Amino acid sequence: MIPRPILIAFRNGYPVLTAIFADIHSNREAFDACLADARRRGAEHFAFLGDLVGYGADPGYVVDRVAEFREAGALVVQGNHDAAIAIPQENMNSYARAALDWTRDKLNAAQKDFLAGLPLTAESGETLFVHAEAYNPTHWTYISRASEAERSMRSTDKRVTISGHIHRPHLYHMTPHKPSSCFVPQADVPILLAKSHKWHAILGSVGQPRDEIPSAAYAIYDDRSALLTFQRAPYDIERAARKIKAAGLPAILSARLYIGR
Repeated sequence: MIPRPILIAFRNGYPVLTAIFADIHSNREAFDACLADARRRGAEHFAFLGDLVGYGADPGYVVDRVAEFREAGALVVQGNHDAAIAIPQENMNSYARAALDWTRDKLNAAQKDFLAGLPLTAESGETLFVHAEAYNPTHWTYISRASEAERSMRSTDKRVTISGHIHRPHLYHMTPHKPSSCFVPQADVPILLAKSHKWHAILGSVGQPRDEIPSAAYAIYDDRSALLTFQRAPYDIERAARKIKAAGLPAILSARLYIGR
């Protein structure tokens, strides 16, 4: 069942902000830091755009926390690493597969069922939420070019698409008579998603940033004013990396946390 919409929520006439997280990847320290940062900024509702697990050392903790959020009304969609817990994917690299093999042994039946039962997409108002892209969510396509973002935007009647998957923040936009273009958003700078455009926002990763900025990435969306703000949250990288090493996971998964790539 797709969770109930959460973005159009108001208190005394004021919008309630929604914090959006993608690619947590079992990184408890990064996840907790983003949650705390979002709450300090006034977020009261939450959405999770897949890849809760993989790479990091705390899959059970992350799955259980997100399950609690969904029980309270949060929106959650499935990522390719989540799907691979039930159906291994051979197109992943060796260290991703090794981390998923390790993760599979650490999750209990209820946690695995939660991941397997997540929807690929969810909608709320003018917004589509998906892990990778809207054209064919089951193919887990990486959007690396404007043409791929344009195909995604044209495949949905929603004005705004928000996704993760590539671990680097990007924001694509287009009008009916002009092709898609892209820019890299700056942290803590609200961006008006003008109604004259269609938009595809790609969040950075909470647990495995790859834009050469090690701090965890997420976003806050004010649906009423159409303002999207990309955010970064420092976290205890040393602790997260130490856990990965102690678990016997591939060394690259701890080393890359320090450099964000």
